[in-house]
Amino acid sequence: MIVLGVESSCDECSVAVVEDGATVLGQVIATQLDEHAPFQGVVPEIASRTHTRWIVGVYRRALARAGVNPRDLDGVAVTNRPGLVGSLVVGLSFAKGLAYGLGAPLVGVNHMLAHLYAPQLASPVEYPFLGLLVSGGHTIIARSESPLSMEVLGTTIDDACGEAFDKVAKYYGFGYPGGVAIDRLARKGDDRAFAFPDASLHKAGHRYDVSYSGLKTAVINQLDQFWNGASERSPENIAASFERAAVDMLLRRLYRAVADTGLTRVVVGGGVAANTRMRASLAARTDLQVRFPTLELCTDNGAMIAGLGYHLLRSGTHDSLDLDASARVERFRSTYP
Repeated sequence: MIVLGVESSCDECSVAVVEDGATVLGQVIATQLDEHAPFQGVVPEIASRTHTRWIVGVYRRALARAGVNPRDLDGVAVTNRPGLVGSLVVGLSFAKGLAYGLGAPLVGVNHMLAHLYAPQLASPVEYPFLGLLVSGGHTIIARSESPLSMEVLGTTIDDACGEAFDKVAKYYGFGYPGGVAIDRLARKGDDRAFAFPDASLHKAGHRYDVSYSGLKTAVINQLDQFWNGASERSPENIAASFERAAVDMLLRRLYRAVADTGLTRVVVGGGVAANTRMRASLAARTDLQVRFPTLELCTDNGAMIAGLGYHLLRSGTHDSLDLDASARVERFRSTYP
């Protein structure tokens, strides 16, 4: 089965062609970094307008790379949740028109569930496993029993991990995108120059949840309070210390989930899955079987949408042309207490 995947949930415009949920025949990922760099963050209106200008060209280039005729497509999969509604609507409208014109089945895909599927495009991962999804909009620890299931165990009660990276980078002028800039600076810094705090969530039911608002506040407004008094207060040291706190906070919760569930397979997805410290820290755990997507598939991409779309279509799931976009998905953000 050959499935075309369309992804436009934020600021990447991507189309991919995937065979049997495993083989990427062709993919194009068009990034909008240059459009949003002057604002040091994604501007929703600019994102949606740029998708509108780009999506037809991205689709044509993806088909050319795959060497596939549109009539050979067995289905069209498209991200319809969660994300920026304006951006989602562009991809969704295009996918609806394409599916209607080809007479092909249409299926909407949960963007975060697709991130959890992304490593499967390199080689199969045995179920069940623990998933760690970390991006600019979401931070989730979940249990997965199949490509189409995700039981959320823990999430953020406020900011997402990637959002905290972006806001710290923006405040200090480290560069854009923030996650990449901090990763680069941190490799040259002392991660013990500042002892930034972990969040203490004492209420029941928050064993795997995280909070990044306090860490963000500490780095931006309380730098002196957590300085070791000896190291240089340099961008490199601030970035390294923040990165250590942000990543280790999340991994401590993940390791609790490993201990509690007995699952030693861990799949990581989302933009922050490209972070050097996170990858190295998890790779050092020889007691765990950890799978990351390739760096290209850490970012938002059409291949993961097509891959998961294959499983949805094979299960008999089809959506009608009145399929709608949704900015949020229930239970992806925790509440406290």
